[in-house]
Amino acid sequence: MRYTVIGGGVGCARFVKGLREHVRRTGGRDRIDVVVNTADDWWVSGLRIAPDHDSLLYALAGVNDTERGWGRSNETERVSAELAAWGTAPDWFTLGDLDLGTHIARTAWLREGLPLSEVYRRLGTRWDLGATLHPATDDEIDTHVLRADGAPLHFQEWWVRHRAQIPATGFVQRGIEHATVSAGAHEAIADADAILIAPSNPVVSVGPVLSVPGMREALAASGAPIVGVSGIIAGAVVRGMADACLAAIGVETSAEAVARHYGARADGGLLDGWLVDESDAAAVAPLGAAGITTRAVPLWMRDEDSSARLAADALALADAVRR
Repeated sequence: MRYTVIGGGVGCARFVKGLREHVRRTGGRDRIDVVVNTADDWWVSGLRIAPDHDSLLYALAGVNDTERGWGRSNETERVSAELAAWGTAPDWFTLGDLDLGTHIARTAWLREGLPLSEVYRRLGTRWDLGATLHPATDDEIDTHVLRADGAPLHFQEWWVRHRAQIPATGFVQRGIEHATVSAGAHEAIADADAILIAPSNPVVSVGPVLSVPGMREALAASGAPIVGVSGIIAGAVVRGMADACLAAIGVETSAEAVARHYGARADGGLLDGWLVDESDAAAVAPLGAAGITTRAVPLWMRDEDSSARLAADALALADAVRR
């Protein structure tokens, strides 16, 4: 079987780790592909930084900082302090020394003219990830925050420096109108036996992937069931500030509202199935009536066992809607 996950960041990384563990426990022969959001990438000190990809890379490699939730473990930050002192990097965006090694390698390959897909492949060969990562697009896109006063603000500054406290009226991915779906992402979707929408930020991690021209058409053409996992539990985000992103586009912070935002596949939307937490069981019936088969299961990924169990529940729902 071939399973394709769409998302990015810490929530996606935890879910993919659970899926990888489930595959290992059930014979270890199934393939996992991940179509990764690239729209929160940006340039710092002449280096291309890719937060969503690197969260996945480090977590699957087992070298991530589990306490901070981002970056490498056993990290030092001497170079970042020097960059800030020279004024080439903001002091509010810290890059660890080991992390900088990844960014330097990525940028060097990009400067050589390699497509981002090849850069992903090379970065992925260092460790046994148990999954293949594909950029949603090889084209460069960056997310910018729309503000009422019209002043430009890169997503990373809004997210990291201001902690999403500046009121936003929306988000725009600059350059996305000229982007195309990467060949690896297209193949992973076309050949999938199940497509799983990770519990990632629905606005700035999953949303930009879906907005790449041709992506929704590829998903619509796939014969695989599409099942999503809510990143909202009992009206609260599991991690991060997705509630601020949802508010900016007028979507309530609830598992039901996010599913309706994605829409039923039968009506031209995205989802065949949706997993909510047991605390959100009241959403099962109304979402079912809206054309999205919904089940309430434990969503908290506290450890290897609970993460693997969630992945199994997602695949079980995919099998159910496939029939």
